[in-house]
Amino acid sequence: MDSVYVKRNKAGRINIKAGNKVNSVINTTVISLTLLTVIAFLLFDYTGLDIGRAVVETASNLKTMFLQPAFSHFTWREGLYQLGVTISLAVLATILGAIIAFFLALWSAVNLSNRWVSKAIKIFVAFIRAVPTVLWVLIFAIAAGLGSEAAILGMLFHSVAYLVKAFSEAFEEVDKGMLEALKSTGAGWWQTITHAVIPSTSTYLLSWTFLRFEINFSVAVAMGAAAGAGGIGFELFMASGFYFDLREVGFITYAILLVAIVLEMMSTKLKQRYFPSAVK
Repeated sequence: MDSVYVKRNKAGRINIKAGNKVNSVINTTVISLTLLTVIAFLLFDYTGLDIGRAVVETASNLKTMFLQPAFSHFTWREGLYQLGVTISLAVLATILGAIIAFFLALWSAVNLSNRWVSKAIKIFVAFIRAVPTVLWVLIFAIAAGLGSEAAILGMLFHSVAYLVKAFSEAFEEVDKGMLEALKSTGAGWWQTITHAVIPSTSTYLLSWTFLRFEINFSVAVAMGAAAGAGGIGFELFMASGFYFDLREVGFITYAILLVAIVLEMMSTKLKQRYFPSAVK
């Protein structure tokens, strides 16, 4: 947003200076980060570093990884099973998170709930969102132990906080006239929800839920290694950290990329069906 600075000089004249605070902050941040990056590179210890050899070896590793993918420590059947485990973790965390978030979002929306209850829920979920999913998984791992339980709880916790914000904002956009008309006819709170709020926001709820599912799939891959949740992420961790099998790493990477592409295609289809104007 543009800002205008007005200042009166000694002669009594008014000087008007236009500026942009947002651009100033962005420029200052970029310059600071650039300087810190340059300083960091200057302070590196380059003893024994052969840049030419490093480039050649990196190119060779990438060639082996992505141009010669293969698997040697599991079969096709085992690979599909592990991929299914990862997808199942994401589905479970998303569905449970969407159900819980739906009811919390109803109480979080200003136009549907008490103001103090709305603020309390929004502050609580904002705190949850501020903590990365990985940390929530590790926190739950203390109580439940490393495994799929901790991964699901961590993803569920963060998914609820994410979807509460998205759902509540959608609920708050519902036409006030429609809500007042229903209330004037004697409709109760739940009748207002079922006859006005849900029909008006169902497409947005579906879109946000599927978006969170895409996020949870990526998180489930990482949690397979970080939290021992199993799935294709654990196989990727074993192939890279224990077996040092670059071909298998490339194969697993392609499998994950294929699933991500399929999810993106499904998301696009949903947008074309429910939000045709946004796709154009």
